Amino acid sequence: MIVWLNGTHGAGKTTTSALVQRLLADSRVFDAEKVGETLMDITPGLPGPGADNFQHWPPWRPLVVETARRVLDYTGGTLIVPMTVLVEPYWREISTGLARHAIAVRHFVLHADQETLRGRIEGDTILGPSAFRLAHLEPYAEAARTWLHDEAEVVDTTHLTPAQAARRIAEAVKNRPLPAS
Repeated sequence: MIVWLNGTHGAGKTTTSALVQRLLADSRVFDAEKVGETLMDITPGLPGPGADNFQHWPPWRPLVVETARRVLDYTGGTLIVPMTVLVEPYWREISTGLARHAIAVRHFVLHADQETLRGRIEGDTILGPSAFRLAHLEPYAEAARTWLHDEAEVVDTTHLTPAQAARRIAEAVKNRPLPAS
């Protein structure tokens, strides 16, 4: 199974995923961003759009699926994937690819209101304020309005700590079966 933690940059996916991993037996965190970083390291660079966002490169999505599949074939258990995907066709490509390999996916969105997100990004003491992360607030809001919140289980983190969000996600995974597809 995959527990996919979606949401905009600064929503707390990385922090929450590490906490969820501690709460789910036989689970591992798979940072799909590392697949993108590998693509970004190819020289000369890949053609087309993607220099500013590796998700736009067509190889990224099937490589994420294939990497997840191979890891699960090898280890079993649960992969927790903290990864922002705001483009609906990209999510469809990934989720369909995983389904073709009979990999169940619990898709969660870590949500917070725009003011809270902006404050978290601007006050980040580890990464510092980030123009890249701030630039994704509106695309996230648009995805949330048009498809993302209908596609996933929304966990509103506006007033939750990462530990509280992780407990909610872990309890949902443990106590509720996968929704019918």
